[in-house]
Amino acid sequence: MLHEQTIAAAAALASLKRVAQERSFKSHDGTEIFYRYWPALSESRKGAVLLFHRGHEHGGRMAHLVDELDMPDQAFYAWDARGNGRSAGERGYAPSFAALVRDIDCFVREIGRDGFGQRDIALIAQSFGAVLAAAWVHDYAPQIRALVLASPAFSVKLYVPFAKQGIALWQKIKGRFFVNSYVKAKFLTHDPERIASFEADPLITRPIASNILVELYDHAARIVSDARAITVPTQVLISGSDWVVRHGPQHEFFVNLASPAKERHVLPGFFHDTLGERDRSQALDLIRPFLERQFTAAEKPVDLTRADRAGYTRDEADRLASPLALLSLRGLYWAMSRASIRMGAWLSSGMKTGVATGFDSGSTLDYVYENEARGTGPLGRMIDRTFLDAIGWRGIRQRKLNLEELIGGAVATLKAAGRPVHIVDIAAGHGRYVLDAVAKCAEPPASVRLQDFSNLNVSLGQKLIADRKLPGTVSFHQADAFDAQMFAGLDPAPDLAIVSGLYELFSDNAMITRSLGGLAKAMQPGGLLIYTNQPWHPQLEMIARSLTSHRGGQAWVMRRRTQGEMDQLVAAAGFEKLDQRIDQWGIFTVSVARRV
Repeated sequence: MLHEQTIAAAAALASLKRVAQERSFKSHDGTEIFYRYWPALSESRKGAVLLFHRGHEHGGRMAHLVDELDMPDQAFYAWDARGNGRSAGERGYAPSFAALVRDIDCFVREIGRDGFGQRDIALIAQSFGAVLAAAWVHDYAPQIRALVLASPAFSVKLYVPFAKQGIALWQKIKGRFFVNSYVKAKFLTHDPERIASFEADPLITRPIASNILVELYDHAARIVSDARAITVPTQVLISGSDWVVRHGPQHEFFVNLASPAKERHVLPGFFHDTLGERDRSQALDLIRPFLERQFTAAEKPVDLTRADRAGYTRDEADRLASPLALLSLRGLYWAMSRASIRMGAWLSSGMKTGVATGFDSGSTLDYVYENEARGTGPLGRMIDRTFLDAIGWRGIRQRKLNLEELIGGAVATLKAAGRPVHIVDIAAGHGRYVLDAVAKCAEPPASVRLQDFSNLNVSLGQKLIADRKLPGTVSFHQADAFDAQMFAGLDPAPDLAIVSGLYELFSDNAMITRSLGGLAKAMQPGGLLIYTNQPWHPQLEMIARSLTSHRGGQAWVMRRRTQGEMDQLVAAAGFEKLDQRIDQWGIFTVSVARRV
């Protein structure tokens, strides 16, 4: 009898058609994002599924999935990406691809108000939306349940030869412009109703800004090549007769995935609108059991804390540390690169500083922060400007801005909680970024203690404090950021600890664990930690083969940490991650965590 009642209740739930609630939220830059919310039908909800539409469309065109997936225990959400549908913003435009990815992070925080944490969430994303979702999972390392990507647009078919290069070149010459979609509805789906609705939909946004199209290619290539950073259970659905995007990068992405639970399905005959195809039930019958398995699976995130001993970033660093045969083509190329840098140092002040102190030294970073080309004569200044405009240094300067934003926010948060705010930066270099951030605070902290292992950095940092005529509550000290005894002696105990650009220089996770553990012991619950990371860099080989570090002129070989690895090390020390920033190239992150 009870079994029959259960079946009857399930049938009654399945017969209900859900009605969407219409909502909106303000994203990171104040842009208002519209979204639809369908509450779970059952009283014992098990999670939330977020739907991300393809390019040019809006969340309303994914609304049919809510009933068709038949998952009554899950709430559903579908946004209209900025510049699309009913969301604000210039049609087809966003300041950057990274801004759209950060919109997802804000969206997830928004639905957290409904009681859904990251472990309660799964994503279903299609085409352009699938690339955004994959980038968010890669860059922000959220601990979500699952990721479903349908026909991810890792490589759009632009049928005009050299169209991508032409768009990028024209944008450099003329600035941002718009490209209209050439795709007709009949090439997206075989479903006549979907074709008719697409052609009649007034909310379809045909144009896409050139900057987004160019950046889509760049970020897609980064995510595909570095997909081993993704450990979230992932299902990839590939439309077998896709006229819009190429299959190759989708397969490459799947092969590179490090997810212990991953699936790949090729759907023969399907056009690009995988989830809107005439026979989409084939796709939905794959998605539904995959998500149900992930929502009911025991929580066993992949342990990344030992990635320094065995992992793909360890292998990468070992390859970069291996010498090249001097007379090989690559050996000769990088020998010439090293020679050109030494020659450049005769004229460029920045290169001279890097050669003298190490390109990862506090002195070089402080020079990069100043961003003022200096050198011998016009040629020297021109070389110096080229040096300062390298993508890594641009990322460093954006990291400084992100640090200043999060430091200011952390000080305000702690002040609002009634804390005096004692700041410690355990490896501050010259301390410029901390002093600049503190200067912008509405209410100053009670004390600022800057530390560094290098006596040169300490003396120059003290000079910077003196030049700014800062009070005695701001001080600079020589200390080892990996010395447990040092942390025990911090007085007063820090409310806000900052670690910027330090852990990236050391591949050994035992050292990082020791440092974070010392900080955790020195801090009271509720204190905040701001830490940086470098999950990716486009010039790793150039840096390893051409630049020297501050450690005795050795080659500057870096082992990247995925954001997931770094966050796990922080969590293991007793901190809970609250927020994150990342630059528009995906190189440097700045995160804030709370001592728990």
